[in-house]
This record gives sequence, C-alpha cells and structure tokens, in this order.
Amino acid sequence: MWVQTRCGLERRSVVALGLLFVVAAAFAVQHFWVGRTQPVRAPEVVRAAAPYGTEGDEGGGSTGKGAESHTSAGARGVSSAAGAEIVVDVSGKVREPGVHRLPAGSRVTDALRAAGGVRSGTNTEGLNLARFLVDGEQVVVGGPTPAAVPGVTGSTGTGVAAAPGAPVSLNTATADQLNTLPGVGPVLAQHIIDYRTQHGGFRSVDELRQVNGIGDRRFADLRDLVRP
Repeated sequence: MWVQTRCGLERRSVVALGLLFVVAAAFAVQHFWVGRTQPVRAPEVVRAAAPYGTEGDEGGGSTGKGAESHTSAGARGVSSAAGAEIVVDVSGKVREPGVHRLPAGSRVTDALRAAGGVRSGTNTEGLNLARFLVDGEQVVVGGPTPAAVPGVTGSTGTGVAAAPGAPVSLNTATADQLNTLPGVGPVLAQHIIDYRTQHGGFRSVDELRQVNGIGDRRFADLRDLVRP
C-alpha cells in the first residue's frame, strides 16, 4: 500500500513488481548456494603396474631386459607358428637312416645332414643336393640305378633308387630318366626340372599339367608312368 500510495502505481503494477523481486531473490539464493565452499579430498595415488617380463624395482636396466625378453618371446612365437615341418624318410648309406622332421623349404643336403651324413666312400655325384624336399618323400642314398629304364647312364652306388618298371619320380628323376618317358625330350625334361625347382617339387601327378609343353594328350600318356 505504501508503494502504491507513494509512487502512484496501480494495484496490478505493484503485484508485477513484487513478483519480479521474488524471482530475483530466488535467483540470488540459488546462485549463492551453488557457489558455496565445499570440502575437497586429496586424490589417491595409484601405483602403475609393472610391465610384463620385469621383476622388482631395479630401475631402467631391468625394465629394458624385461621388454627385450618379452620381444624375444613374441618373436619365437611368431617363428614357431610360421615354421611348418615336413617329414622325409632317408635310407641307404647314411649313418642314421630313418624318418626325420625338417623345416619346410629344406633341401636334400639338409636331409643328409639330419641323417648323420653319408657313409665314408659313398659316391653322391648323382644326387641333386640342392633339390627342395617334399613332405612324405623318400631319399635313398647309394641305391642302384634302375636297370629296367633304358638310356640311364648314372654311375653305380648313387642317386635315388627305384624298382625296375616302377613309375619315374618327378621329384628325383634326372634329365636322362625323364627323357625315357614317351614324348619327353631334353627340352621338356628341363622344363619339368625347372618347375620342381621353382615350386619345391611335385605334390601330385596332376601338377604335371602346369609344366610348359605338357597338354592334356601328353599328360594322359604320362599319368600312369610317373609319380610325385
């Protein structure tokens, strides 16, 4: 009433002005409440876990060793996962004949080394020591040259043995032995040898189709006369 009488305001204006003061007071109280001082706790110290492969608190040197051992273990794991094996049977004039496991990509010389080496006095001139090995094959050292295959001029006591009349091995046959097959001359025999060298040997007779110069008709003639 005093404001209305003093300022000459209508009742409606006085009510609106009163509501405005109430809202302003409420806003001031809310602002004061939010900005009040609150107690703060000190943060807890969290100790970092030691890296895998480190032991104790021996400084940077031990940490480096642990990281190095962890890296080496990881490298060995990748190597073992990627290192496939092949199994070959080495027999004949070697010191330790039998079945031997070798890493994939091994050659004939690796198989002879795994078998303890060739016995003294054995002539290995007919063996291709650089040939890649194929899983499951047999390497015979010092066996007789197949007498039933004409045109073979190998020396005695060398090479991979084969029984008379047996199929010619695509993985072990010499160029002269391949020349005895029907339709195979020096050029085609060299193509067969080049293919087995580049691809690590023949895993099946059907791979003979992929050799340059062998079509379906020639493959049909050779299929029963050869083996991997």
